[in-house]
Amino acid sequence: MTTESPSPDLLPPPAMAEKAVQIGIRKAHGTTLDLFLLGMLAGAYIAFGAIFATVVTAGTKDVLAYGVIRLLAGLAFTLGLILVVVGGAELFTGNNLMLMAWARRQISSLALLRNWGIVYLGNLVGSLAIAVIMFLSSEYTYGSGAVGANMLAIGEAKTSLGFLQAVMLGILCNMLVCLAVWLTYSGRTTTDKILAIIAPIACFVAAGYEHSVANMYFIPAALLVKNFANPAFFLSIHKLPVDYPNLTVQNFLLGNLLPVTIGNIIGGGIFIGLAYWYLYLRKQA
Repeated sequence: MTTESPSPDLLPPPAMAEKAVQIGIRKAHGTTLDLFLLGMLAGAYIAFGAIFATVVTAGTKDVLAYGVIRLLAGLAFTLGLILVVVGGAELFTGNNLMLMAWARRQISSLALLRNWGIVYLGNLVGSLAIAVIMFLSSEYTYGSGAVGANMLAIGEAKTSLGFLQAVMLGILCNMLVCLAVWLTYSGRTTTDKILAIIAPIACFVAAGYEHSVANMYFIPAALLVKNFANPAFFLSIHKLPVDYPNLTVQNFLLGNLLPVTIGNIIGGGIFIGLAYWYLYLRKQA
């Protein structure tokens, strides 16, 4: 009688859990400067995915079915996490899986919060930098203003969410993001990792879930267009800044970023990270 062994090219879930802990330990001991710079890169990379999603869906509202538009946005947005994982960067939402190392008692609460705080700030700075560069490039005027109109519509929709709704959408989002990261722990090649990322990330975007780091680009970029775009741009899209009443700095910070961040931690850290810790690592704690 022979026993079928797992493929040498793939790690099974228990080994993935061990790998997650080791990655969490390594992340917890990163230097402040390295974590911040890698966080900036991740913010920029996610912003690139957001830009890709915005451009490919610009002007499609009256041409394609809603589901098709969302699918196109989701597939385009996968670029962001692919760049983070394959290129190497520190993403706050993915780092919520560090709760596995914390629950295993391999890193302290202070080390966990230190990483999250530095990386979150780096993600914000990187995202804002790309938003400013994007605005100064005047790319929002492309497609006879269709790109900018899409940016404004996205920003207005995100800042119109209720607090509880934003938390719930944040939970669902980071369950999928952390599942994507978790699945990459199984693969050993670049192709493995890319394929593991595509479906979960495309799903969260297509479903309209909320990602805190993505919103660090989406909403500030829309705010820049609303407040500083040339009047000729608004004439081209037959809109005015007052047509986006919910798109404010306050709604960005308190109405979206805060509840979405809370939801992301719950969804990715607790529902995914602690769930897999309980299943595969709790007896070793």
